[in-house]
Amino acid sequence: MHGEALLARKGARIYGVGIKGTGMCALAELLHHAGYRVSGSDREEVFYTDGILKELGIPYSTSFDPRHLPPDTELVIYSAAYSPETNPELAEARAQGIPLLKYTDALGIYSAGFDASGIAGVHGKTTTTALAGTMIRGAGLPAQILAGSAVSTFGGHATLTLGTKYFVAETCEYRRHFLAFHPRRIVLTSVEPDHQDYYPTYEAIRDAFLEYGRKLPPGGALIYCTDDPGAAEVAKILEQEDRGIRFIPYGFTASGDFRIQSYEVADEQARMVLAGFPGPLSVRIPGRHSALDAAGALALTDALVKCEAPQGWQEEQREGVRRSLAAFKGSKRRSEIIGEAGGILFMDDYGHHPTAVRSTLEGLKSFYPHRRLVLSFMSHTYTRTASLLEEFARCFDTADITVLHKIYASARESYGGAVSGELLFAKTKAHKEQVYYVAEPLDAVDLLVNLLRPGDLFLTMGAGDNWKLGMALFDRFR
Repeated sequence: MHGEALLARKGARIYGVGIKGTGMCALAELLHHAGYRVSGSDREEVFYTDGILKELGIPYSTSFDPRHLPPDTELVIYSAAYSPETNPELAEARAQGIPLLKYTDALGIYSAGFDASGIAGVHGKTTTTALAGTMIRGAGLPAQILAGSAVSTFGGHATLTLGTKYFVAETCEYRRHFLAFHPRRIVLTSVEPDHQDYYPTYEAIRDAFLEYGRKLPPGGALIYCTDDPGAAEVAKILEQEDRGIRFIPYGFTASGDFRIQSYEVADEQARMVLAGFPGPLSVRIPGRHSALDAAGALALTDALVKCEAPQGWQEEQREGVRRSLAAFKGSKRRSEIIGEAGGILFMDDYGHHPTAVRSTLEGLKSFYPHRRLVLSFMSHTYTRTASLLEEFARCFDTADITVLHKIYASARESYGGAVSGELLFAKTKAHKEQVYYVAEPLDAVDLLVNLLRPGDLFLTMGAGDNWKLGMALFDRFR
């Protein structure tokens, strides 16, 4: 029996390889709640998802061993971090003739059973998905949501189950993974060069997003950010193709209901007004980019409200959205507050592209204008750093003090060039004062103990493991 048929049969025995990954754990949770018998395996290292799996009662092993496969396993779903060529459990499942599905393919099959909406973009997709789920709950809609990180308003999980009619999921552009998804709507936050190991040019990554947009059926909708040139270009090309889909713009430069008419920051919160939504909305996460994410999430919520009830919004739904947005505190590793110790506010953020770094730093500075902003940044992948070296060197301008580290390599790339953490430091140092270089993040503890003072905001940023530096400093000052 093929994986598609097995996912259509509730109660099937499913085994997840790499089950502690955020996406894998989230899908395991949805399948568990839907009545499938789920178990799996992963590395020994502890992640926040360990707690979620234990809370759900989903059994898993902390090593990869063919003997872990339950004898009645009917389907194996695996993280893209592993392959049947190198993982012993996947090799054994293949030898036994057990169907194998990559996580992204399984997610795509799962989405086909719903009225599905995909959130996509180089930046902002996790926050937009988390905001959409938060607003959808405020509006009382029967949906399931899957985000790419744990969300505070989802009870610390990456999923939210409110019903079975609609499905909203974060969908990833890397290696065109999102083409497995079956969207009726797409929220497109941003398109620009990234994943240079797979997309060597802007045109290459833009064309992948165009492919995704072409999966929309007639009557489907592209909800896109007009403030992002790449997203606007994708929308323009698709509109010229006259595919019978609707185009819903949002942003500061948009026309229509989701134009942000005003945006003000005071007392560590932002207030924004949208053209088609009565009254102000309060947003407690920093940055104009977060306001854009909220506008995109609201545009999707609006589309689902009108799909559910053609007469449109009820006032209690609007009030529910206002309350839910005001209570939103972000998602894990997205301007996440670790805590305050010694008068220093400690935060962590996943931003690893120059555009995301710059916008996040500017947003934090506007939210906390009286705090010095001290940054630890670890660049992710040699190919991204090499391709965007000049942009990286100038994206830290808003930080008062910057500590750079070695490049966090990826197993997915082989790079023989000359770019290094030291080179990024030299490029940054050429035009910015108070920049330091410490290759290993934890070796910077003593330096930062001497640099930090009460009133500072200390931020670890990147897709590497320098978050450990923030935790070590937090513990030291606490």
